[in-house]
Amino acid sequence: MTTSKTAKSLHVLMTADAVGGVWQYALDLAGGLLTHGVRTTIAVLGPAPSADQQIMAEAAGAELVVTGLPLDWTASHRGEVKEAGHAISRLAAQIRPDLIHLNAPALAADARFDVPVVTACHSCVATWWQAVKGGPLPDDFAWRTDLVRQGYGSASKLLAPTLAFAQATAETYGLAQMPTVVRNGRRASGVPSNARSRSFIFTAGRLWDEGKNFATIDRMAARLSIPVLAAGPLQGPNSVQVEARHAKALGLLSDQDVARQLSKQPIFVSAARYEPFGLAVLEAAQAGCALILSDIPTFRELWDGAALFVDPRNENEATDAVKRLVQDPGTRSALERAARQRAETYTVEAMSEGVLRAYRSALAGTSCEASLEGAAA
Repeated sequence: MTTSKTAKSLHVLMTADAVGGVWQYALDLAGGLLTHGVRTTIAVLGPAPSADQQIMAEAAGAELVVTGLPLDWTASHRGEVKEAGHAISRLAAQIRPDLIHLNAPALAADARFDVPVVTACHSCVATWWQAVKGGPLPDDFAWRTDLVRQGYGSASKLLAPTLAFAQATAETYGLAQMPTVVRNGRRASGVPSNARSRSFIFTAGRLWDEGKNFATIDRMAARLSIPVLAAGPLQGPNSVQVEARHAKALGLLSDQDVARQLSKQPIFVSAARYEPFGLAVLEAAQAGCALILSDIPTFRELWDGAALFVDPRNENEATDAVKRLVQDPGTRSALERAARQRAETYTVEAMSEGVLRAYRSALAGTSCEASLEGAAA
């Protein structure tokens, strides 16, 4: 893709937090956009980035502004989110970017910006509740959903990482037009794969999140003779907590530590009931791990033909799938190759080019139909 003068002159103000997958998305995107001459300032909400995270941002060519503002999903009331949006608006007025990229749509609910706003639909409590719980939203989720709906309505363009999640978002919020699909990309860790010395299971993510369904993996661990290792926090905000009774909890690992675990080519398992994309799955596939995934629309869209799929509510299915791969090295090796090959299509370059096209469309004031940007990348 040829870099244009328009891209070279772009300065983007992007919001992110340092506690979840949005952080890695923001840094990968900032680094990818930099190759097109786009300068990115990242306004960090929530806890301040660690020293390692600051080094990562510097390597990506992103300038950080640590705001200390509350995250929309941990805010105690509507006013906190609205004030955070106003603060981002004031920051934009100070640094005068050409475009705003919000990774937290609710920030646009009550704030006004003088430049186009592109909003990424990474996840939301309404689609999470529908996938994990079902039924009417509780009051604490209802007001957050209302702010997200307002934020979507204020945006010049919406992005989603999968077609399945774009459809769920459009249906949940009654959108007249589906978000544009730009699949996430991830730069490979560079840690070389090691020859397998033993079989083990690996999973990673926010283990406390009920949508990740760690409880199924933990019950599965009780039925297996090989180790099940789980990376990620067991305790989340607002005293949400899950126990690891049978799996070995490794705690929150650095990106490099996760990459070292994946380099041993374990069988990677995700039993998630809600996952708009799944960066941890992509990282495992890049490392050449065989994948056992829950049979949900997003995973089917991304990994059909390159993974084994199981009912996320049934640990017996997951257990049987693990035993099959342990006992059948040929099938396991074929899945490892298939996962790695599929992962090669989900690149930072394809993601960055898709997002840049969305930026140009927003700046030009055009409204194109929802499309799968980068599906052929």
